[in-house]
Amino acid sequence: MAWTREDMAARAAAELRDGFYVNLGIGIPTLVANYIPEGMHVTLQSENGMLGMGPFPYEGEEDADLINAGKQTITELDSSSYFSSADSFAMIRGGHIALSILGGMQVAENGDLANWMVPGKMVKGMGGAMDLVAGVKRVVVVMDHCEKTGAPKLLHRCTLPLTGAGVVDLLITELGVFEINRGRTPARLIELAPGVTVDEVKSKTEAAFEVAV
Repeated sequence: MAWTREDMAARAAAELRDGFYVNLGIGIPTLVANYIPEGMHVTLQSENGMLGMGPFPYEGEEDADLINAGKQTITELDSSSYFSSADSFAMIRGGHIALSILGGMQVAENGDLANWMVPGKMVKGMGGAMDLVAGVKRVVVVMDHCEKTGAPKLLHRCTLPLTGAGVVDLLITELGVFEINRGRTPARLIELAPGVTVDEVKSKTEAAFEVAV
């Protein structure tokens, strides 16, 4: 059966801890904000200069001047603060963000991540991902397990330009959860999505991994 995008976001939200400062990447990671456990205090940080992002606005209540780093309209909280992107990146590079949840194009068994460009395609720029994987204490990647062609995205080695080498701690796909541990230990399959078998995961994965489920 596998997980939906919302299921993957909810599983990623289980990695949050009370008091964390968290940066959410574009795509599925933005949905994590909808699954912060009740009673848990988490502060969301955005590279474009906002600390304490609120939920997405209801239709008709959007403020076009209030956006996150992915250019999605958001809301503010009573505790929100604003600053330059230079200050925002200083927070990231200085190790003040506890967790970043990012999307991915490819992840390697040693923790390498590629998530910013495909050669030959136009991109707006690398964004903040390279700073996030270098400066944030823990990096969780949420992505589809395979490309639309069926080719695996969890590989022995990434073939796309790297965002960072040995930076992924945890990978969540629609098939399950992998402990990558930045390549310090072998990659391990630690959780399966409902209805998914280990054999199915192996058939859709190039990377070597241990099974701990």
